[in-house]
Amino acid sequence: MVPTGSLTPSRLRRLPPDGDRHWHTGVRYAVGCALVLCGLTFLLDWGAGTLTPARALLWPALSAVLLLALLPQRVTAGRCWLAVRGPLRRHLVRTDALTEVRQCPGLSASLVLRDAFGHRVELDPRVLAANPLLWHDLDTGARRSLERGTLREGTEVLERLRREIDDGTARAVLERSGIS
Repeated sequence: MVPTGSLTPSRLRRLPPDGDRHWHTGVRYAVGCALVLCGLTFLLDWGAGTLTPARALLWPALSAVLLLALLPQRVTAGRCWLAVRGPLRRHLVRTDALTEVRQCPGLSASLVLRDAFGHRVELDPRVLAANPLLWHDLDTGARRSLERGTLREGTEVLERLRREIDDGTARAVLERSGIS
């Protein structure tokens, strides 16, 4: 633990990034589903007497595809940046140089962030709601972008998200304390 009085700018850069606290749970779920699929298909195929070498290779491959589909993105953030790592690539934006924030309509309602350097990140806003430190890093950077004048589109999206997260946090605190 770093003492609060010694948080110099050089030490701030070396602090570990904030990450999604629930990411490991999502990974365990994805791995569990893939293993269950692989095991059940092997058992059913073997029980029916139709297990061949080709099918023995097919079931793990199918399970690997399911694993990739269910594997959650890993969201991390630090001072002035936010990164989203998928199974194949890592995308990073500078939150202090945001130019656009959009929320895509639809089932997933993903949040799209673009910075002044042409980088783009897409993430689920529920990750931010479930991780106050990630939200704080994004919000702080977005406020800097607004002060610098780079953020031209999406202030209303950030404000709506800020209200939703603050209301959800307040409700959770009240429920935990037994007030509501």
